[in-house]
Amino acid sequence: MKTLLLTGLVAGTAFSPQLTTASNKKTDKNKRPNVVFIIADDLGYGDLSCYGQENFKTPNIDKLAQEGLRFTQCYSGTTVSAPSRSSLITGLHTGHTPIRGNKEVQPEGQFALPAGTQTLFSIFKQAGYTTGAFGKWGLGSPGSEGDPNKQGVDNFYGFNCQLLAHNYYADHLWENDKRIELPGNYNGGYGSYTQDLIQDKALEFIEKNKDENFFLFLPYVLPHAELIVPEDSIIQKFRGMYPETPYKGIDSGAAFRKGGYCSQVYPRATFAAMVYRLDVYVGQVVSKLKELGLYENTMIVFTSDNGPHKEGGADPDFFNGNGIYRGHKRDLYEGGIRVPFIAVWPGSIAQGKETPFMCSFWDMMPTFAQITGQKTKEGDGLSILPTLTGKGKQEEHQSLYFEFQEEGGKQAIRKGDWKLIRFKANNEAASYYELYNIAADPQEIHNVAASHPEMVSALKQLMLASHVDDPNWPLYQKR
Repeated sequence: MKTLLLTGLVAGTAFSPQLTTASNKKTDKNKRPNVVFIIADDLGYGDLSCYGQENFKTPNIDKLAQEGLRFTQCYSGTTVSAPSRSSLITGLHTGHTPIRGNKEVQPEGQFALPAGTQTLFSIFKQAGYTTGAFGKWGLGSPGSEGDPNKQGVDNFYGFNCQLLAHNYYADHLWENDKRIELPGNYNGGYGSYTQDLIQDKALEFIEKNKDENFFLFLPYVLPHAELIVPEDSIIQKFRGMYPETPYKGIDSGAAFRKGGYCSQVYPRATFAAMVYRLDVYVGQVVSKLKELGLYENTMIVFTSDNGPHKEGGADPDFFNGNGIYRGHKRDLYEGGIRVPFIAVWPGSIAQGKETPFMCSFWDMMPTFAQITGQKTKEGDGLSILPTLTGKGKQEEHQSLYFEFQEEGGKQAIRKGDWKLIRFKANNEAASYYELYNIAADPQEIHNVAASHPEMVSALKQLMLASHVDDPNWPLYQKR
């Protein structure tokens, strides 16, 4: 792990695009940006029209790209939800972060972040920000040490459990430590679309905290399966646009609205409508910030937690959801981990630009620490503030490392143009490797491991050094 270097930053002083004076504390505070961090669920690199989607449009997110910086080589934490978000929130890659897989606990929730974990929320809290999280958590069951309120979140509303978040007409949500019943959704009812409820609470949070610095984390569930939206003008806009093969899902029984995906007659139209609804939510957030006079002093980030899914009737190949890249969710090919990433900060981030700078989720911790003037513990990330603002010298990653616990265990490491992927990592005798030159072969078609044995050997050693064994996540034992 690397020690955070706050280049060009006086310890305890927040970055500002303008000069600040110690004589006016309120002015200094107001010059620190509010931060809105939006993370879609299973949205592929190619699922936005500003990243090449041609089957539908995402005008509000496209507008963010026009008003900010679009990254073309940003990587998520890994290829599924909980460990990817753990990397984002802790600043540690999946060889080090406390949560490295999707692991359920009963009666609802997932394996918990341990007490005392340094998180993005604790960094913002140290800087005097009010923190809110609205959407899907999946990092600790209600009341556990990983409960959002125990990890620096002042206001939480949404799904604590990511398995129950599969179902958009769930029978309850959580507001901090209070279970919120949704009786209109009982017994298969369609009373409340949970994403609309969550969106209303997020907009309320902005309104309530308009006079204070805030960090708003929006881990939307859209467009994760199941494929379902309310019967409104959005779905009507898409029905009939695409050839359809109905999907037969789970509409009764023990798994109904307990993680199972419902049937859908129009899966392609519904998926497009879900992404479009997500785009509408983003537009509402921007409109609220502008209405309250906050937009000019707010940094907005939009990204996704991993590549596109093929569950519940979804068809990412039809939509080219992974762009030109090979692989989907649960793959460590580029399509499973390369994600859209857009950053907007009026007056500090140039408009309408794109960058090939290679970054990752674990870079968010040091970046926001530098912006808010906080110190962090040792981590794996580096501040990307120089790339965002065009000011100062940008440190570059020596390598990026990823793990995946399922399907026999997978590992990947990228160093410069080279990328090594290990398969069947849980069985040393059965393990095998694939090597790609991403610059020459971004689609990862040509495995060149046999012709570059020295590179394979060097990256194997780097891969070994990047993984720290954890008994909770026995990917493999070092030899």
